[in-house]
Amino acid sequence: MSMGGIARIFKEMKANPKGVRFSEFQKVCEYYFGKPRQSGSSHCIYKTPWPGDPRVNIQNHKSKAKPYQVKQVLLAIEKLEVRHGS
Repeated sequence: MSMGGIARIFKEMKANPKGVRFSEFQKVCEYYFGKPRQSGSSHCIYKTPWPGDPRVNIQNHKSKAKPYQVKQVLLAIEKLEVRHGS
């Protein structure tokens, strides 16, 4: 997926955390965090590069992302961008 597509989904996530399709949510997570270390169940777990709670855990809920997890991912992406000076 292109950066433009990721940017569009990211913008939608920020504007409406309740309306994010899980499949698009996964694409954003894979773009920023790489392939999940666990998937196939109702959960996908992505590794993050910092100590403490070094993972992002997302769940598919009726083909939608859970809003609180969208907010957690947005914060993790912000933290990642600050670390990389983006």
